[in-house]
Amino acid sequence: MKLNFTSTLLHWHAKDNTREMPWKGEKDPYKIWLSEIILQQTRVEQGLAYYNRFISTYPTVFDLAKAKDQTVFKLWEGLGYYNRCRNLLATAKEIVKTFNGKFPNDYETLLTLKGVGPYTAAAIASFAFNAPHAVLDGNVFRVIARYEGIDVPTDTTAGKKLFEMRAAALLDKKRAGLYNQAIMDFGATVCKPLAPTCNNCPLQKTCVAHATAQVNQLPIKEKQLIKKERRFYYFLLQVQDEIWVTERKHKDIWQGLFEFYLLGAEKKMLWNETTVQQFLKEQLGTSSIKLLHRSLEIKQQLTHQIITAQFIRVALTKKPSSITSGKWQKIGQLKKLPFPKLINQYLGEEFVW
Repeated sequence: MKLNFTSTLLHWHAKDNTREMPWKGEKDPYKIWLSEIILQQTRVEQGLAYYNRFISTYPTVFDLAKAKDQTVFKLWEGLGYYNRCRNLLATAKEIVKTFNGKFPNDYETLLTLKGVGPYTAAAIASFAFNAPHAVLDGNVFRVIARYEGIDVPTDTTAGKKLFEMRAAALLDKKRAGLYNQAIMDFGATVCKPLAPTCNNCPLQKTCVAHATAQVNQLPIKEKQLIKKERRFYYFLLQVQDEIWVTERKHKDIWQGLFEFYLLGAEKKMLWNETTVQQFLKEQLGTSSIKLLHRSLEIKQQLTHQIITAQFIRVALTKKPSSITSGKWQKIGQLKKLPFPKLINQYLGEEFVW
C-alpha cells in the first residue's frame, strides 16, 4: 500500500500539482519558519500578504530579532492569535542569541523553540534540511484517514498516535521535503474537506473511503468545540483631541495590543447618557461627562470565543486624576497603535482614516 500511495502522490506532485506559493521549494529555514507560524490557524489566501510584508520588512532573523515589539504587532495586526506573534519575537531573539542566527537542523532542537510544535518542527526539518520527519496537519490527517479508511477520532490520544505512525510509515524518507509538500498540497486541492475531486483523484482506485462511500464522513473528530460568549463595552474617554488607551498585559486574548477603557460583562447592557454618566462617575470620580456616540454592536469570532463589543465615546473636560496608567493618544495617532480587529473596524468607521 505504501509504495502505491507514496509513488502515486509524488508523481501527481511532479506532473499535476499547480498550487503556487512563494515559500514552496524554499530552503531558507527562516522563511520556512516564518511562513509556518503565519499559516497556523490562518488560510493561505490571508497569510500570503502578511508573509510578503514580513519578508520585505524583516528579510533576516537578525532584522526581526532587533525589531520593537509594538512595530511587529502592528505588522501582524488582523491575523489574530497574537500569542503566535509573541512567540515569533521570542524565537527570533533566541535564534540570534543562542544559535548565532542559524536555525537548528535537527527536529528535537527545533521543538525546544517557543511556538514550534511537532508539525512546525517537521516542516522546517524536512523542507530546509530534508530530514526524514513527516508533517501532520489537517490536510494530512484527512488524506490518510480517507485513503486508509481510519475511523479513529483524530483529536484523541489513540488517534494522534495512530496517525503519527501511519504518516511516518508512508513518508518517503529520502525525499521527505518533497513528499511532505505533496501530501499537504494534495489535501488542499484534491482531497478537500468539502467537495473533494474524487473523479480526478489518482488514488481513487485504492482509496478505502471512496470504495466504502465514507469520503464525507472521514476524518472523525470526537470533541465538539463550544465557544464562550463575552461582551466588551469600550469607553473612549476623550479630552479635546486625545483619547485614553492602555496595553492589554494580562494573559488573555489580545495580550500586547491596545484598547480603551473596558467593562466586561456576561449579559447585554443598555447605555444612555444617564447610565454612562453614573458608571463613569463611580469608576473615575468625574462628573463632567458628555455622551458623544454609541456604536452598534460589533462581533468577532475567535476559535474558542465570540466577542460582542460596543463602543461608547464620551467627552471629558479634563483628564481624571484617578487614571494613572495607560496614556493619552492624539486621535490622529491612534492608527499607529496595534489594536484588535474589532477595535480597528470601529475606528475605521468612526474616524475614517
